[in-house]
Amino acid sequence: MERNLRLKKDVEKERSYNLFAHTLVPKHELLSKKEAEELMHAFHIRPHQLPYIKTADPAAQSLGAKMGDILRITRRSATAGEVVVYRYVVD
Repeated sequence: MERNLRLKKDVEKERSYNLFAHTLVPKHELLSKKEAEELMHAFHIRPHQLPYIKTADPAAQSLGAKMGDILRITRRSATAGEVVVYRYVVD
Protein backbone atom coordinates (compact mmCIF):
# COMPACT_ATOMS: atom_id res chain seq x y z
CA MET A 1 0.00 0.00 0.00
CA GLU A 2 2.78 2.45 0.92
CA ARG A 3 4.57 1.65 -2.34
CA ASN A 4 1.45 2.55 -4.34
CA LEU A 5 1.17 5.91 -2.56
CA ARG A 6 4.81 6.66 -3.32
CA LEU A 7 4.32 5.74 -6.99
CA LYS A 8 1.24 7.94 -7.19
CA LYS A 9 3.20 10.89 -5.80
CA ASP A 10 5.98 10.30 -8.37
CA VAL A 11 3.45 10.24 -11.20
CA GLU A 12 1.85 13.45 -9.93
CA LYS A 13 5.26 15.13 -9.93
CA GLU A 14 5.81 14.31 -13.60
CA ARG A 15 4.21 16.84 -15.87
CA SER A 16 2.47 15.94 -19.08
CA TYR A 17 3.97 19.02 -20.73
CA ASN A 18 7.31 20.81 -20.92
CA LEU A 19 7.03 23.83 -18.65
CA PHE A 20 10.02 25.56 -20.24
CA ALA A 21 8.65 25.26 -23.79
CA HIS A 22 6.14 28.04 -23.09
CA THR A 23 7.18 31.45 -24.46
CA LEU A 24 6.43 33.29 -21.22
CA VAL A 25 8.52 31.02 -18.98
CA PRO A 26 12.11 32.32 -18.70
CA LYS A 27 15.19 30.09 -18.77
CA HIS A 28 15.91 28.55 -15.34
CA GLU A 29 19.24 26.93 -14.41
CA LEU A 30 20.36 25.22 -11.24
CA LEU A 31 23.76 26.54 -10.12
CA SER A 32 26.48 24.15 -9.05
CA LYS A 33 27.94 24.59 -5.56
CA LYS A 34 31.06 26.16 -7.05
CA GLU A 35 29.03 28.64 -9.13
CA ALA A 36 26.93 29.53 -6.08
CA GLU A 37 30.05 30.19 -3.98
CA GLU A 38 31.51 32.38 -6.75
CA LEU A 39 28.25 34.33 -6.96
CA MET A 40 28.16 34.90 -3.20
CA HIS A 41 31.79 36.04 -3.23
CA ALA A 42 31.31 38.36 -6.26
CA PHE A 43 28.33 40.16 -4.71
CA HIS A 44 29.54 39.94 -1.09
CA ILE A 45 26.25 38.42 0.08
CA ARG A 46 24.91 35.32 1.75
CA PRO A 47 22.32 33.05 0.10
CA HIS A 48 19.49 34.12 2.41
CA GLN A 49 19.89 37.69 1.10
CA LEU A 50 18.71 36.62 -2.36
CA PRO A 51 15.02 36.68 -3.30
CA TYR A 52 13.32 33.35 -2.53
CA ILE A 53 11.67 30.70 -4.66
CA LYS A 54 9.77 27.83 -3.06
CA THR A 55 10.51 24.16 -3.66
CA ALA A 56 6.84 23.86 -4.66
CA ASP A 57 7.33 26.24 -7.61
CA PRO A 58 6.75 24.28 -10.85
CA ALA A 59 10.06 25.46 -12.37
CA ALA A 60 12.02 24.49 -9.24
CA GLN A 61 10.30 21.11 -9.16
CA SER A 62 11.08 20.48 -12.83
CA LEU A 63 14.77 21.15 -12.20
CA GLY A 64 14.81 19.03 -9.05
CA ALA A 65 15.86 21.98 -6.89
CA LYS A 66 16.25 21.29 -3.18
CA MET A 67 16.18 23.62 -0.23
CA GLY A 68 19.40 25.65 -0.18
CA ASP A 69 20.02 25.55 -3.94
CA ILE A 70 20.32 28.68 -6.07
CA LEU A 71 18.61 29.16 -9.43
CA ARG A 72 19.72 31.47 -12.23
CA ILE A 73 16.77 32.88 -14.17
CA THR A 74 17.45 34.59 -17.50
CA ARG A 75 14.61 36.78 -18.80
CA ARG A 76 14.16 38.83 -21.93
CA SER A 77 13.50 42.51 -21.31
CA ALA A 78 12.28 45.17 -23.73
CA THR A 79 14.51 47.82 -22.17
CA ALA A 80 17.56 45.89 -20.91
CA GLY A 81 17.69 43.14 -23.52
CA GLU A 82 18.43 40.27 -21.17
CA VAL A 83 18.21 40.23 -17.37
CA VAL A 84 19.76 37.61 -15.09
CA VAL A 85 18.29 37.17 -11.61
CA TYR A 86 19.02 34.66 -8.88
CA ARG A 87 16.67 32.91 -6.46
CA TYR A 88 17.42 31.01 -3.26
CA VAL A 89 15.32 27.86 -2.89
CA VAL A 90 13.35 27.61 0.36
CA ASP A 91 10.76 25.13 1.59
